[in-house]
Amino acid sequence: MSTRVLINGSRGRMGQALLSCIEADPSVSLAAATDVGDDLQSMLGGCDAVVDFSHATSTAGIADMCAITGKALIIGTTGHDDEARGHIAACAKTIPIVFAPNFSVGVNTLFWLTRKAAEILGPDFDLEVIEMHHRLKKDSPSGTARRLAEILAEVRDLDYARDVMHGREGMVGERTAREIGMHAIRGGDVVGDHTVVFANVGERVELTHKASSRDTFAKGALRAACWATCQRPGLYDMQDVLGLK
Repeated sequence: MSTRVLINGSRGRMGQALLSCIEADPSVSLAAATDVGDDLQSMLGGCDAVVDFSHATSTAGIADMCAITGKALIIGTTGHDDEARGHIAACAKTIPIVFAPNFSVGVNTLFWLTRKAAEILGPDFDLEVIEMHHRLKKDSPSGTARRLAEILAEVRDLDYARDVMHGREGMVGERTAREIGMHAIRGGDVVGDHTVVFANVGERVELTHKASSRDTFAKGALRAACWATCQRPGLYDMQDVLGLK
């Protein structure tokens, strides 16, 4: 039996990719497609899971509705503040929630490789994260780039808020051993490029993922929806879905 999914944010770029991928995937079926102005709550009864790619400001309300009705929730929006993240965690005590900055299988492999490389290479390597997205992207850095920096900070026992350096301008002085450089580039129609640089004297290691189609994110989100409906309440990410933890 296919998993019935409700796509919220269906008129956006990711929403359209999700609708297209559902048509080609027999493991899922479309219960409803909603966007701004639609009555999402009235349509929840016919779905097993909600896949939300709308806007970070809408997440709290959607999570509340899913928690009340017992529906699994897949959150694909980024740019949440600490309060919103806390609200998501609270709702996850009632329902399964997959909250991931990126649903691509390739990007989640990059997350795994980044952690392993940071552990193996050790503290002598300087850390930099570079990301590029299309000109219409509103948040910066991307949720994926933030997660990459968080992984690096976890391995090095650093603090994201204190040790991540967002760009450099002027006489900023020599690079410190603790800092993680973060650089965001915007332009054209780039779906999403992410590179993690490990730089030491005499050698450099770079891990890069480049997305050329939003279908990779859509297929991953649908895979997460099918997986989540079989899970107990809790806060999960794509690493859980793929069994990489």
